[in-house]
Amino acid sequence: MNKTLLLICLSILTACSQISEPDPVLPLPSESQIKWHEMEFYMFIHFNMNTFTNMEWGFGDESPELFNPTQLDCRQWARVASEAGMKGIILTAKHHDGFCLWPSKYTEHSVKNSPWKNGEGDVVKKLADACREYGLKMGLYLSPWDRNHADYGSEEYIQYYRNQARELLTGYGEVFEFWIDGANGGTGYYGGANEDRKVDRKSYYDWPATFELVKELQPGIIIFSDAGPDTRWVGNERGWAGETNWCLLRRDEFWPGSPGHKQLTSGHEDGTHWVPSEIDVSIRPGWYYHPDQDEKVHSLEHLLDIYYHSVGRNGNLLLNFPVDTRGIIHEKDVEHVMKLARTLEQDFEHNLVFQKKAEATNTRGNRKEFSAGNVLDGSVDTYWSTDDGITSASLTIDLGEEITFNRFLVQEYIPLGQRVQKFSLEVFSGGTWKEIASETTIGYKRILRLPAASASKIRLNINEAKACPLISNLEVFNSPEV
Repeated sequence: MNKTLLLICLSILTACSQISEPDPVLPLPSESQIKWHEMEFYMFIHFNMNTFTNMEWGFGDESPELFNPTQLDCRQWARVASEAGMKGIILTAKHHDGFCLWPSKYTEHSVKNSPWKNGEGDVVKKLADACREYGLKMGLYLSPWDRNHADYGSEEYIQYYRNQARELLTGYGEVFEFWIDGANGGTGYYGGANEDRKVDRKSYYDWPATFELVKELQPGIIIFSDAGPDTRWVGNERGWAGETNWCLLRRDEFWPGSPGHKQLTSGHEDGTHWVPSEIDVSIRPGWYYHPDQDEKVHSLEHLLDIYYHSVGRNGNLLLNFPVDTRGIIHEKDVEHVMKLARTLEQDFEHNLVFQKKAEATNTRGNRKEFSAGNVLDGSVDTYWSTDDGITSASLTIDLGEEITFNRFLVQEYIPLGQRVQKFSLEVFSGGTWKEIASETTIGYKRILRLPAASASKIRLNINEAKACPLISNLEVFNSPEV
């Protein structure tokens, strides 16, 4: 090989090495977490002994004979979830009072001793069947606190808890999420002791061993608690994530029921693990059904606020429905969630920038596989990126004509990490650029509700990022007024 040809080959090799995929910015999501992000919106069901005692937290001394729904219909739950655009249902299989919605062989405090179905019923099985029929995923809530069980507070109870987890995670097919509440310890019936039992929330449950068991039984499962390990509580029950919302958390600083929950609302920019936020909120003031709340179901405007402050702020929305004493979702709740579903469908019906022209101030290696047009191709698997070291850059979308819009949606390519720290949005109209929004994080998805703006061009500015930004999707809508 002559010297000239050798130099050409070396030049080509050097160029190729400069346009490789960007290095990841740790920590990264697992495959299961990416699938979880894609679910975005799913249903919580609070239905248990409290439904029949008109309480939020039962004491644990309630008789199983009180549990007797007259029209229990898990298919109705699933149908509502499906028609409302939800991707799954998480059921409170056991709340703090200890009553089990499945015939657990480890306790008598369950549906097997209720008059419903003459003690032959199994709510978890009915829900699993309904979810399969409607193409939904099923999750299960198993309260760590049990105000009924005599052994609560001792080592024996931990084995009881794990035995019940094994029953739920081996007897009903795939479970997408295992939900752990942070409420642990306090007054209770405790087999007749009727006393106050405190536990060390950090050490008592030996959570690492329980998490290991859960993952062994369901390898693809997501575990929720204040500290994850896979998804975290957002730190409030209002339905709002932080305006800044990192998918990252210094995970070892938290545990179920730990203090410092306000930090969970925004996460940590310097987080050690990928632990994105799940936003749980009820469609009514209470988590369980109370007849006096039939006229207090959240309005459409309130539900829209919840959606845009959860899914629109890089979180997943877990919207709770307090199933009534009949065993169905109340008509008022159905009416309101379907109004929400129809409105969201209209909000995102027509993407005004799909396959429009886009250009960037910098494109990684000047290569098509990283070009600006990738953000408008309708795929989250392609992305625009800059050269290494370029952490401030802009994307300009040429609309071809002046349009009016009031929604802006943007997504990062999260398989390689969350990067954007600050971004802004500008519009070009009347020959000048005008800034209309200045924000912080993006993550899996960020949706901005904006005052109506008219523009012939839109510019997304990535002002600060941990490393070269990776933007996978950008959409613009003009949503009807509510």
